[in-house]
Amino acid sequence: MSRTSHAYSAPDLSALAKTLKRELEARAQVPGHVELLNMLTRAVGYRNYQHFKASRAAEDRLANPPMIEAEPAADFRRVELTARCFAGTDTLMRWPGKLNQQQLALWVLWSFLPAGEEMPEKTVNEVLSRHNGFSDHVLIRRELVNMGLLSRTRDCRLYRRMEKRPPPEARELIRLVTGRRRSA
Repeated sequence: MSRTSHAYSAPDLSALAKTLKRELEARAQVPGHVELLNMLTRAVGYRNYQHFKASRAAEDRLANPPMIEAEPAADFRRVELTARCFAGTDTLMRWPGKLNQQQLALWVLWSFLPAGEEMPEKTVNEVLSRHNGFSDHVLIRRELVNMGLLSRTRDCRLYRRMEKRPPPEARELIRLVTGRRRSA
């Protein structure tokens, strides 16, 4: 088992020596290893050795935050296959047959909805109809709600686009279809 070394420093060596002398004189027998560790760490202001280790570990975590993993690269083949359903326009010409392509297409349609505002059902239908070449805006609206990209009131009168960060493939497809640099 490997040992973790912990840096130890005492701001005042004289105070350290006095504290250790006092603790050693109060004992009838020679202290063990753990007792010595506790004495040393108490002499510099910690409750015990465990407190010292925990404080050092927290200090290290704060000084060296964990690396954020790079976002996975987009699956450009999936983007390309889904882009075919838009046929070079910003209109979804046909509903994709595969679920993963449907979900990507829904992200594009989501990007056309205005952010941060409540819309009546009629407004949502108009936006979705404008970007839907197969005349089934109801299917698209329902799937946007099911996917959690659109919320609606209980009476289904008002809708709101849910703000989320699209996955890498969706961002690439939005950029490709709409001509925008990046979304969200």
